[in-house]
Amino acid sequence: MSGDWAVELHGVRKRYGRGGAAVHALRGIDLSLPRGSFTAVMGPSGSGKSTFLQCAAGLDRPSSGTVRLGGTEITGMKENRLTALRRTRLGFVFQAFNLLPSLTVEQNVVLPTRLAGRRPDRRRAAEVLAQVGLADKARRRPGQLSGGQQQRVAIARALVTRPDVVFADEPTGALDTTTAAEILSLLRRAVDAHGATVVMVTHDPSAAAWADHVLFLAQGEIADRLDRAPADRIAARMTALTARPAPAPAAA
Repeated sequence: MSGDWAVELHGVRKRYGRGGAAVHALRGIDLSLPRGSFTAVMGPSGSGKSTFLQCAAGLDRPSSGTVRLGGTEITGMKENRLTALRRTRLGFVFQAFNLLPSLTVEQNVVLPTRLAGRRPDRRRAAEVLAQVGLADKARRRPGQLSGGQQQRVAIARALVTRPDVVFADEPTGALDTTTAAEILSLLRRAVDAHGATVVMVTHDPSAAAWADHVLFLAQGEIADRLDRAPADRIAARMTALTARPAPAPAAA
């Protein structure tokens, strides 16, 4: 049943351009991710990782195929409905923290609720700030926080609406090793303790090792998969994928 899955992609293809100059970023992705799971997506440069995340999160539309989030098909959804869905049922964490410097930490956290036209729940904001260890920073502004603390605010903002899925795009890319581990621990805890579903794009095998499942993309296809694997094994698979020959050109 679709209700058992947080993310479903069926036959998803994404093509940029036409004719011989066309770039086939995704070449028919079939994938179902269960609720309450942590999935890392890896692949060499140009493998389709970013396109995968954008299509799965409704930030871009596939050229063909279908995408379902929390049992709701979003493929042909009108833009205003899709925007409303992203604000209420999805959370996002990016490498750049994307916090508004003029707002307090609490105001940044409740921003998705405000944008959705709902009254902010300060009690819920305090709850998620406590979950990320920032209960005493609600009145601060982002410029008064470290990079790791700012990313914690971004995670709290992503969780505040109790979303179906949290999409994380290189969430530790701008952080040092110790701080990165703290952020990954928070994402892991959101899954284990609070039932969140996390889909994270990363280039770092150490980050991917925190996930339940690691999907490897190569030339726009799912080329491999590992479950609960250590960083050295993930790195070895990445090395093998980098050496993989390119596929034959797709038919126009």
